[in-house]
Amino acid sequence: MCHKMMVVDVLSGASSGASSEFISQLIDAIFEIVNAASDVLVKKEAFKELAGYLERIVPILKELRNKKFSNIETFNHIVDILNREISYANKLVQECSKRNKVYLLLNCRSIVKRLKNSTSEISRALGLIPLATSELSSGVVEEIENLCDNMQKAEFKAAISEEEILEKIEFGIQEKNGDRSYANNLLMLIADAVGITNEKSTMKKELEEFKMEIENARLRKDLAEAIQMDQIIALLERADAASSPKEKELKYFAKRKSLGTQPLEPLKSFYCPITRDVMLDPVETSSGQTFERSAIEKWFAEGNNLCPLTMTPLDTSVLRPNKTLKQSIEEWKDRNTMITIASMKEKIQSLEDDEVLNCLGILQDLCNQKDQHKEWMVLENYIPILIKVLGSKNRDVKNYALTILCTLAKDSDNAKERIANVDNAIESIVRSLGRRVGERKLAVALLLELSKYDRLLEYIGKAQGCILLLVTMSSGDDNQAARDATELLENLSYSDQYVLQMAKANYFKHLLQRLSTGPDDVKMIMATTLAEMELTDHNKESLFQGGVLDPLLHLVSYGDTQVKTTAIKALRNLSSLKKNGLEMIRQGAVRPLLDLLFRHSLPPSSLREHVAAITLQLAESTIAQDTQTPVSLFESDDDVFSLFSLIRFTVLDVQRNIIQTFYALSQSPSASYIKTKLIACSAVQVLIQMCENENINLSLRASAVKLLSCLVESCDEASILENINQKSIENLLRILRSSSDEEEVASAMGILCHLPEIQEITQWLLDGSVLPLIYKYIQEGKDRDLLKKNLVENSVGALCRFTVPTNTEWQKSAAETGIITVLVQLLECGTTLTKQRAALCLTRFSKSSLRLSKPISKRKGLWCFSAPEEIGCLVHGGICAVKSSFCLVEADAVGPLARTLGEPDPGVCEASLDALLTLIEGERLQSGCKVLEPAKAIPAMIRFLGSPSPGLQEKSLQALERIFRLMEFKQKYGASAQIPLVDLTQRGNGSVRSMAARILAHLNVLHDQSSYF
Repeated sequence: MCHKMMVVDVLSGASSGASSEFISQLIDAIFEIVNAASDVLVKKEAFKELAGYLERIVPILKELRNKKFSNIETFNHIVDILNREISYANKLVQECSKRNKVYLLLNCRSIVKRLKNSTSEISRALGLIPLATSELSSGVVEEIENLCDNMQKAEFKAAISEEEILEKIEFGIQEKNGDRSYANNLLMLIADAVGITNEKSTMKKELEEFKMEIENARLRKDLAEAIQMDQIIALLERADAASSPKEKELKYFAKRKSLGTQPLEPLKSFYCPITRDVMLDPVETSSGQTFERSAIEKWFAEGNNLCPLTMTPLDTSVLRPNKTLKQSIEEWKDRNTMITIASMKEKIQSLEDDEVLNCLGILQDLCNQKDQHKEWMVLENYIPILIKVLGSKNRDVKNYALTILCTLAKDSDNAKERIANVDNAIESIVRSLGRRVGERKLAVALLLELSKYDRLLEYIGKAQGCILLLVTMSSGDDNQAARDATELLENLSYSDQYVLQMAKANYFKHLLQRLSTGPDDVKMIMATTLAEMELTDHNKESLFQGGVLDPLLHLVSYGDTQVKTTAIKALRNLSSLKKNGLEMIRQGAVRPLLDLLFRHSLPPSSLREHVAAITLQLAESTIAQDTQTPVSLFESDDDVFSLFSLIRFTVLDVQRNIIQTFYALSQSPSASYIKTKLIACSAVQVLIQMCENENINLSLRASAVKLLSCLVESCDEASILENINQKSIENLLRILRSSSDEEEVASAMGILCHLPEIQEITQWLLDGSVLPLIYKYIQEGKDRDLLKKNLVENSVGALCRFTVPTNTEWQKSAAETGIITVLVQLLECGTTLTKQRAALCLTRFSKSSLRLSKPISKRKGLWCFSAPEEIGCLVHGGICAVKSSFCLVEADAVGPLARTLGEPDPGVCEASLDALLTLIEGERLQSGCKVLEPAKAIPAMIRFLGSPSPGLQEKSLQALERIFRLMEFKQKYGASAQIPLVDLTQRGNGSVRSMAARILAHLNVLHDQSSYF
């Protein structure tokens, strides 16, 4: 406050220096908020929006520096608001960066309200600035108006998911919902919303920190907040993650022991005066009397408007929930239920079947009433008792026990863990799989639930005879039991040892047999199994070898829509193995699939999506084929044209899969055929239009860019120029600047790489500031992974057009980015193609060096008083620099270029040799050789005389023919070149033979009149 008053007082004296100091302090405070806004734990997008507004304020504040304020009172008011609101915003950012995530989530409404208020107030202060000074430009005033308008319209709201959580909390508190599953679900929603894992230890830690926030609220004497948070904690503590099983057990028994052992009779007030039963939903009428809601509503519906007790007139529209009474009734019920559950354990262990059945029936009813009852049964250690009674001879007793165990285990890891700790528990349950139908169904349902717990899944798989019984059940006539058995086998199939047992039990043989010959409903079950089962690659291959394809294709061809969809989903699962994909193509599966895709009457959002996904998988299977006779996905040109035409009319997933299908085929053995046909059907034009659509789905656009890159690489120049215009170039540059998909960026750069090197396109690219982008991607990607390497390859390829020696201005524009130094680095770390393209660029740059080298100024006057003469370039003689004359010597490129001459790829060697040979062109022979010799380039040229590459041979011969004119190099290297040269005179073609002979003549090995000339 003192600081603010000081600023106001100084400003009252019209000190421009003081206003400038205040503005600087305010800008610093804004940047502090902007930098800290990225660290908030909640409402990240909202704080990002606030930071964006604040950043836009900074240029406006800078414009105010050294301005005179004609209305000091107004400016002081602006100062007051900005000081206050920037301070509030900073405090809010700090709070949301440090406090407990759960606490912040539960206060999200307050947070967004504070954000809205601060934004609105800052906007109001900005709107007053033009009233305080008349020295602002019209552009600044317009920006202030736009910014104020944006800030006033800013919509800061709690997200839908956050509102859902808050509403669930409010409902749970109001209804006093004690349901464990309700609290579990609520806590999972909270964990997801605040970005923490759903592991119990993590969620418990967050709740403990949340409790500390409540203590802090009490210390701040914020009792209202503390009470509200206490209610929330009471609700969340019912969740499993809030406390360990041991803590829950201690808490439960402490409460149960305090209740005594005998149930209490209900109080008189618990009964409804109308029904004479204990009330479930007590409501109070206008007379002050309480009744069961359904009973009093029925009383009114029958035309009565008098109180049933007092017979006084009632307002029939007034029925107030009696929450206090309802809570008392619930507490009484819970007390008695707790005592009842505890008292029946001994009875269940008696030998009287009738007594046991009665108790189990009561327990089952209690399980169905409330989740909390199930938790009490688990804590009372009923699980070992229920496992024990599975050995009863009474069929009904066993069925009850299996049902209750399944209910207790559902969604409770504690119950499952307790079952795992009972000796021979799984074996006892598995024995029921071999008994009567009803017991078998209950047992497999229980085992399926237990299989969701890893430790028990292992026990189930190891239980003697379990898998054999499950395989038998999976092929049985009882649909539900067959489904449960199949799903349980699916869970077991994650382990190879159980898959082996399943195979020995002929599970897949059963599956195939039922799929081929079973009734329609069983075929559906088996097809669904194949569609949803996470099969290992070995299983997928075995199923194909067993003949699964034919029955599934039969269902595809002759089943109804539901059957077709299930069979197609099964094929989608199986075809994900590339070996199976190739087999599907060989066995003619593509034709019925394409027929389904091409049918106009097919529902667009069901079968087509799955069929298109299979088609993509089949296409991907053709990329790397191990056969001498590669298979082709399409039977005719029409299939190519028809499939591509679907991208204009189908839904997103189908469009994307079709484009990705053609992209996969463009990398297969049939790539040349596919690209030719796509170009012929105007695919380039269609893909360009898709890329230029600003409303297109981003993943679909990325797929289109990748396919377009493949096609442009194969297009002739005329086809490209017919479809590419300035708008296309601008769109590609927009993708390069904005896309977060690295493959899309690499492909977009690939398109630029393969565009014709004509002046118009190059100028469009320059106008779009492409060179900084190229530099950025090369610099960032040169030391990164394979995907980045592809981007670097394409970026260097795109750079080549700017290095042509016929246009020095383009070369200078490229060199100004600092790219030459990076190109030299790429010679050491790039891929083969990158090195080749980098060497090509350096060759082109070097061809301009001689005319760009700056002549050395002659010394004037007396030499003893003049500055020392500048030392010129060893090769070009003048003053050279990397960015101005592109000199390879100044760029330290000679060594790296010479080292790449040892690369195994002849293309890289030839490109590097071209670059080095620019140093010995014309009169630079001697000076250039003195640079090449220390880099050991000359021995490499001699080595190339024996290269199988004609290009390397000829260029080395031409270079050596000139180098050996110099006596120094003739004497030093001539002897080592003699044998390769003699070999060329004997086996080389006409020109090579003749040139080798001329060099030998230089070396005095052959006479000038030799027949080799």
